Amino acid sequence: MAKSLVTLTIGQSPRSDILPLLRQHLPDAQSDHAGLLDGLSPADIAAQYGPSAGEAILVSRLQSGEQVRLAAPKVEQGLQRKISALEQAGYETILLLCTGEFSTLRTRRALLLEPDRIIPPLIQALVQHQRVGIVVPVEEQIVEQAAKWHALPSPPCFAVASPYQGDEASFAAAARQLSAQGAGLVVLDCIGYRQQHRLWLQQQLTVPVLLSNQLVARLAAELLP
Repeated sequence: MAKSLVTLTIGQSPRSDILPLLRQHLPDAQSDHAGLLDGLSPADIAAQYGPSAGEAILVSRLQSGEQVRLAAPKVEQGLQRKISALEQAGYETILLLCTGEFSTLRTRRALLLEPDRIIPPLIQALVQHQRVGIVVPVEEQIVEQAAKWHALPSPPCFAVASPYQGDEASFAAAARQLSAQGAGLVVLDCIGYRQQHRLWLQQQLTVPVLLSNQLVARLAAELLP
C-alpha cells in the first residue's frame, strides 16, 4: 500500500525539536517519521556508529535531547538499509533530515530528498559576489565542508554553534566571527537548527540568515500532492 511521506533522521525519531517547523509546511496526517538510531541504546549506537580516528563526523539528536557524534561512512551504510526498508514499506517520498553529504544513497522508485543535493546549489543561485557564512555544530565539520560548498563563487567562512548544546551567547559569538570574516549571507547548515537559533544570529547580523531545514521542508511541501 502506497504511503505519501516519511522523514528519516540520522538520530532518533520523532524529532520533537523540529516537528513544529515541519508541520508548518508538511501536512502532519500525511507524514510518518523514522530514525537511524531508533531502538538503539547508547552502547549500541557507540558500537555500530561511533566514529574512529580520522572519520568524518555527523551530529544528531537522541530522544533524550542529547547530542550524539556519528561516523559519516557508517551512517551512510545504515541509511541505505533504512531507505530500502522504507521504500519496501510503500513510502513514495523519503525526506532525509540531515544536511550531511552522501554520495551513494539510492531508491528504486521512491523520491529521495537529500538536503546536501538541494541546499548548496540553491545558495549558489542566491549569491553573486557575497561571501557565504556557514554555521556548523562541531569544529571537525569545517574541514569536511570544503567539497560540499566548492561551487560557490568564493570560499565560504565558518563558525561553530551546536543546535543541541549551544546557547544564545555561543550563537552571538558565531555571528561576530562571521561578520568579521565578511559574510554576506549566513546558512545554518544542520537540520537541528531552529527558528530561535536563526533569531539569535539575526539579532547580531544585518545580512540574511537561512535555515536549511526550512528550505528543504518548503520544497518537500511543493512536491507532495
